[in-house]
Amino acid sequence: MTQHPATPTDATQPSGGGSDVGASRRRILAWGLWDWGSAAFNAVVTTFVFTVYLTGESFGPTGTVEAQLGWALAIAGLLIAVLAPITGQRSDTSGHRKLWLAVNTYLVVALSLAMFFVYPAAEYLLLGLFLVAAGNVFFEFAGVNYNAMLVQVSTPRTIGKVSGFGWGMGYVGGIVLLLIVYFGFIQPEVGLFGVTGENGLDVRVTMIVSALWFGLFALPVLIAVPEYRNPAAIDRGKVGFFASYARLGRDIRRLWVEQRNTVWFLLASAVFRDGLAGVFTFGGVLAASVFGFSAGEVIIFAIAANVVAGISTIAVGALDDRLGAKPVIITALTGLVVSGFLVFLLHDGGPIVFWTAGLALTLFVGPAQSASRTFLARLIPPGREGEVFGLYATTGRAVSFLAPTAFALFVTIGGAPYFGILGIVLVLALGLALLIPVRATRK
Repeated sequence: MTQHPATPTDATQPSGGGSDVGASRRRILAWGLWDWGSAAFNAVVTTFVFTVYLTGESFGPTGTVEAQLGWALAIAGLLIAVLAPITGQRSDTSGHRKLWLAVNTYLVVALSLAMFFVYPAAEYLLLGLFLVAAGNVFFEFAGVNYNAMLVQVSTPRTIGKVSGFGWGMGYVGGIVLLLIVYFGFIQPEVGLFGVTGENGLDVRVTMIVSALWFGLFALPVLIAVPEYRNPAAIDRGKVGFFASYARLGRDIRRLWVEQRNTVWFLLASAVFRDGLAGVFTFGGVLAASVFGFSAGEVIIFAIAANVVAGISTIAVGALDDRLGAKPVIITALTGLVVSGFLVFLLHDGGPIVFWTAGLALTLFVGPAQSASRTFLARLIPPGREGEVFGLYATTGRAVSFLAPTAFALFVTIGGAPYFGILGIVLVLALGLALLIPVRATRK
């Protein structure tokens, strides 16, 4: 693949001197710490703790609440699809990428704090679903600006390694945080500060801890990485909100003419990334409802899963730089499809099945996510990182109803939560099929 990174301003471009190398390493670490902190939302809120709590029997019958969670996330995905490229484009032209990263990050923190007020009763289900859905919207907006910063903290030769480092930091951060909340609040009958499981207090306090975790570790990137003001982007000038859609349409047409392969990758990655999101979103729910895991056992599995995913993602980052992103993605998606089918076919096997095939799933998820980000980052024209990563989020969210809808549909038709596994596998297989003809070189 021909590498075409954005050219940062002098303030963000290392010159190769010793002090500049040190500054570059500090910025990479600061950038990666946002991923570390974001595990509070990815691992604790949307995967292994809050959504498992929200789909418990206190909120409604099994099968019904899982489907409602799927529909809520589908609605959130539609909102992201409509708004993400505009927020990214406007952060490029305003030179306020870091500002909008901060705004959206701390909105997620605020929504996580509000989850403390979701008591284990059916009348609180709607509030819980709203907070999860809204959190997903603002988390994705923050991710647009965060991903766009990748070209500021890496070089063409290290972009795969840096991207893998970020994803790996997220998994390691998830391990540490899950250990804290498990041994501090979930597992003991009486946890830290006298917290018990009465009225879901252990989970609700965990949401406060998660919010503070994310808020704290989001600070370094906002301090250490300079604001990104590319002259080519700023010269395009600001336009109104609705005029931004007209500009977006022109940009997409130009992208289609000049870099059609990039457009095809955006479409293919949209599908398989939604399948990857489905693995995380519904993994904890399936562990509890299908394989009989307790809330504590789900967290123990989550810790093991993050260890496997973190190691594989960091290790494969070097292969991404050496072999290219496409072989990494294809291998990972193939492994995910095979592992997912095994989970479905052996669902009566109890926890041992989920421990083995489920950990195999996590082995492939991280490398696929990281390599997808680097595939695109190498192609983006200078000054349009926010916009194109906004398109990356939008194309993903334009079809983000696929995994939740497929999961909910298969659960509804099959009458049991484990049928939802087939829906997620189907989305992953479709994404793999769409990716195969995409060229790994730029015209």
